[in-house]
Amino acid sequence: MKKIEIMVTGGTGLFGKAIEKISKTEIYNKYNITFLSSKDGDLCNYEETKSIFEKIKPTHVIHLAAMVGGLFKNMKCKGDFYMKNTQINNNIVECCKLYKIEKLISCLSTCIFPDKTSYPIDETMIHNGPPHCSNEGYAYAKRMIDVLNRCYKEQYKCNFTSIIPTNIYGPYDNFNIEDGHVIPGLINKCYHAKQNNTDFVIWGSGKPLRQFIYSYDLAELTMWALFNYDSCEPLILSVGEEDEISIKELAHLIAKSIEFKGNIIFDETKSDGQYKKTANNNKLKSLTDFKFTNIEEGIKETCDWYISNYEKARK
Repeated sequence: MKKIEIMVTGGTGLFGKAIEKISKTEIYNKYNITFLSSKDGDLCNYEETKSIFEKIKPTHVIHLAAMVGGLFKNMKCKGDFYMKNTQINNNIVECCKLYKIEKLISCLSTCIFPDKTSYPIDETMIHNGPPHCSNEGYAYAKRMIDVLNRCYKEQYKCNFTSIIPTNIYGPYDNFNIEDGHVIPGLINKCYHAKQNNTDFVIWGSGKPLRQFIYSYDLAELTMWALFNYDSCEPLILSVGEEDEISIKELAHLIAKSIEFKGNIIFDETKSDGQYKKTANNNKLKSLTDFKFTNIEEGIKETCDWYISNYEKARK
């Protein structure tokens, strides 16, 4: 039996760290898993990407590496988001074909779905219209992974697929207010508001709705998909529609977890971004009966991690 060697690109971030934790459990600790960081090579460079494959000799690849950022960074750097992510994705997919990787699973995002669409969104609706203009550079680059997976399966019989998580949160996230995503950014703001005895100010009205998936839940589902999901069609990994909450509700959950007692203010001069992008997880539920972590529990664990690891947390 051929030994399984798993390589995780973007392996030192929020998602990669969650997979690293899951990889130590009894189910997966029999596999050798390499977690790449930017220090291992520039995935925008094809020759450097090939060198990584030649050195590690993976049989399976979980592709998480990407240029990422929050709403305001996406709006400011659309060209960079498109070009760099397209280069990374093309190099990884081509090398997986070149080195005959048994399974490639890439990470997409719900932001790839059309802005003007019916809800809930599902896996069949990705290419039904343009994404929201605020993150079109990133979204179109990610969409092309789905196109590559289907093309490479048809032409080369490659076993490549993709997962589409909703908003991820958890320990090891990027808590930078401008570059990070909504939950870590709000945790950072709330923590400093408590420390400085100031208002907890949230950008926007607080009305937008989102589904959030705890990073350790996502890691478990990704490892499951690596060995159990072989269609090239994307698979949404998300909590149910009933678990969608508003940014306002989220802010109050964070304030409760950090024990912030001051004023919570919503700055409506700032953009809300897309109002909602509710995802349907019926396809996932038809394949597994996975139980998700309650968001209140996940937020509390994330806040506790941030406070305990404040000095080394990305911010």
